[in-house]
Amino acid sequence: MGVSEVDGVVFDLGVSSAQLDRPERGFSFLANGPLDMRMDQTTGPTAADLVNELSETKLADVVYQYGEERYARRIARAVVRSRAHRRLQTTAELVSVIRQAVPAAYRHGRLHCATRTFQALRIAVNRELEGLDAAIRDAADLLSSGGRLCVISFHSLEDRIVKQTLRSLSCGPQASLLLCTKKPLVPSETERRNNPRARSAKLRVAERLALRRSP
Repeated sequence: MGVSEVDGVVFDLGVSSAQLDRPERGFSFLANGPLDMRMDQTTGPTAADLVNELSETKLADVVYQYGEERYARRIARAVVRSRAHRRLQTTAELVSVIRQAVPAAYRHGRLHCATRTFQALRIAVNRELEGLDAAIRDAADLLSSGGRLCVISFHSLEDRIVKQTLRSLSCGPQASLLLCTKKPLVPSETERRNNPRARSAKLRVAERLALRRSP
C-alpha cells in the first residue's frame, strides 16, 4: 500500500464474535452446525476433514498441542471409533463423542468439555500460529521511533509466541523494542462481567526505540 512507517500497530488475535455466533460456521460447540471452522470458507480443509481423515495419533497430537487437552488421546480414540461407523459431519456429533470420551467430572467442570478440542481444531484448520512471529517482527520494522506495538492474545499458545518474540526484539545490542508490559495486562473483573469473552485476553505492549540512521 506504499506505507513505509506507522505510529502504531494492534494485533487482535481473537476470533470474530460475529463468526462464532453463526452456527453455520461451525466454530461453536453450543449450537449445532457443520464442522467447518474455516475463517476463509473458499479454501482449505474443514474441521470435518481433519476429524475424519487424520490418524488417531495425529488427531491426538493436534488436540493436545493446540488445545492443551489432557484427555486428547481418549478423545482421538473415541473419534476414530465413531467415524468407523459414519463420518462425523456436525458440531453436535463431535460434542457427543467428546462428552462420552471424557470422565464424568470433566463433563461437568467449569469449562465445557469440548472447549479445548474445538480450539485445537480451529487453530489447526486456520493455521493460526503459523506466521505470528514473522508478522510481529514485520510490524516492529514498520514502527516509527516511539511507535507502539500492541498484541492481544486469547490463549497460552499465542501468548507464548508473542512473549518470546517481543522479548527477543527487546534484548541485546540490536534491540529494536522496549517492553512496556513486563507482565500482560488482563481484563478487570468489571470488564469480564460485562464482556465474558474478554476473560482470557492478554495484552502485551512494546515501544519502538529510536531508529538508528545510517551515516
